[in-house]
Amino acid sequence: MPTVHVWNGYLLIGVCVAAGAWAILARWRPFGGGALQNAIAFAQTLLAAQLGIGLLLLAGDERAADGMHYTYGVLALVAVLAPFFYAPSDPRGRLVWFGIACLLAATLAVRAYMTA
Repeated sequence: MPTVHVWNGYLLIGVCVAAGAWAILARWRPFGGGALQNAIAFAQTLLAAQLGIGLLLLAGDERAADGMHYTYGVLALVAVLAPFFYAPSDPRGRLVWFGIACLLAATLAVRAYMTA
């Protein structure tokens, strides 16, 4: 199970960076549409799965070396959920918010990996 957690983390970081950069670029060039929304949703799903796997590891008495690992994981989830509450109603503006949130989640995931 720890291997799944590690590999999902790698995939999560890659998808978050790609979706975040794509969303920010879509602010100035209208491209993406449904595929971009699906990429952002996939990044959010991977992050939720990563936290679920982490909770299963905790239930199995496997702990991270540093307690900050858990903080970074929870903050990454909060980061991708925040645009649902605070993003403007303008579709392009919302994409930028979700793009920044994905990039922030990727940064927090890298930091969580460093503390594991």
